[in-house]
Amino acid sequence: MQFQEKEFLPVILGADITAYSLARSFHEEYGIKSLVLSMSEGGYIANSDIIENRIFPGLEKKEVLVKHLIEVGKEFEGKKKLIVLGCGDWYVRALIESKQELSPYYIIPYIDLDLLNKIVLKDKFYEIFEELGLNYPKTYVYECGKENDLKFDFDYPVIAKPANSAMYHYAKFEGKKKVFRFNNEKELRDMLEKLEKSSYNYKFLIQDCIPGDDTYMRVLTCYCDQNHKVRFASLGRTLLEDHTPTAIGNPVAIVNEVNPEIVAAATKFLEHIGYTGFANFDIKYDERDGKFKFFEINVRLGRSNFYVTGSGFNTVKWIVDDYIYHKLDDYTVADNINLYTVVPKGVIKKYVPDSDFKSLALKLWSEGKVSEPLFYSADRNLKHNFYARAAYINQFRKFRKYF
Repeated sequence: MQFQEKEFLPVILGADITAYSLARSFHEEYGIKSLVLSMSEGGYIANSDIIENRIFPGLEKKEVLVKHLIEVGKEFEGKKKLIVLGCGDWYVRALIESKQELSPYYIIPYIDLDLLNKIVLKDKFYEIFEELGLNYPKTYVYECGKENDLKFDFDYPVIAKPANSAMYHYAKFEGKKKVFRFNNEKELRDMLEKLEKSSYNYKFLIQDCIPGDDTYMRVLTCYCDQNHKVRFASLGRTLLEDHTPTAIGNPVAIVNEVNPEIVAAATKFLEHIGYTGFANFDIKYDERDGKFKFFEINVRLGRSNFYVTGSGFNTVKWIVDDYIYHKLDDYTVADNINLYTVVPKGVIKKYVPDSDFKSLALKLWSEGKVSEPLFYSADRNLKHNFYARAAYINQFRKFRKYF
C-alpha cells in the first residue's frame, strides 16, 4: 500500500473502534498511516494496514502514558507535527493534565483543565444548562460518602449514572454498568451500597427516565475553533443502541438529520463557556413536553464518530485545517443523509422498531448510502477483516442476549 507524506502525523491513544475510525478518517482524507499507542493487541488495530500499532502495557497510568508520548515526541521532533487524540475519557484527561509536558512535541486539540473540570462533571454541566435556560432531564445528585435522603420530584423508573466518568472507569463493584435503570428505591439503594464500597467517591446522578425507545435519542458532534467559535455541527438520529451492560447507550446505528433547534442550543452552550475542539452530546426527545433534553457532553469525538465522516464530512479535516493549515470554513452544518452502522442489516431489521426511520435505514442500505467503519476497502489486511467480520456477526448473539 502506498502512503502520502504529510507534514503532520496522527498519534491516537486506544485500541477500539474509535481509534480505528479516526485512523480510517485520516487515511481517507490524507492517505497517511496513523500511529496508534495501545495497552494490548486489539484485533482491529494490531492487524491494520493503515495503522502502525505500538503496544505499551500500563498505558492507563498517566506517568506511563506521558513517558511514552515524550519518547515518541522526541523521535519525530523536527520531522513531523504530531496531533495526539485520545479515544477514552481517561486518555483525554491525562492529555489535558499533561499539556505543559507534552505541548513542546504535540498539538493537543482539547480544552484546558479548568474548563474540563467545570463541564465533564455532569452535575456542573447541568448547572450551566440551568443558567442558560437550556433543557436537561430532572436530576437528583447523590453524594458518595454522605447521607442522602433519595427524595426527588419525579417517579420511578429512574436512570442512574456517574457524574465523573473518568473516575468511574477505575471503580470495580458487582453489577457495574455504564448506565443503570431502576424500577424502585430498593434496587437503587442496593446498587449505591455496592458503589460506596468501591474506589468511586464523587457524585452519582439519579435522573427522570425519559420515555421512548432508542429512536428518541440524538447524537450531536460539534467543532469549535481555537477562537471558541462553533464552525461545524453534525446531528444524527439514533436507530439502535448497544444493550450490553458495559457499553449500554452507545449508538450502533444512526441516520443523519438536520435540526436547527438542537444545534442552536449546543452552540449557545459551547460559545458561552469558551470551548475548543470537538464536543459530542447525547440528547433525547421528551414527548411529554416536546423538548430535546441534553444528557451530557463528551470532550472528544465519540465512539460512533464515523457517522460524521461516513456522511461526507470528514471529522479529522476540521482539526487539520484549524491547527496545521489555519483555514476553516465559516460555518458548516452536515446535511447529507446516510446510514451509519456497526451491526448487520439483519439486526436492524429485527431490533429497530417499525417506523419511517427503519424504512429509511433499509432504503439507504439498498441505495449504498451506508458507512460501516470497520470495513474499509483500502485496508486489505486479512486478520483485520477477520476480526471485523467476527465482531459484526457477534452482534446477533449480543442482541439476542441483552436486548
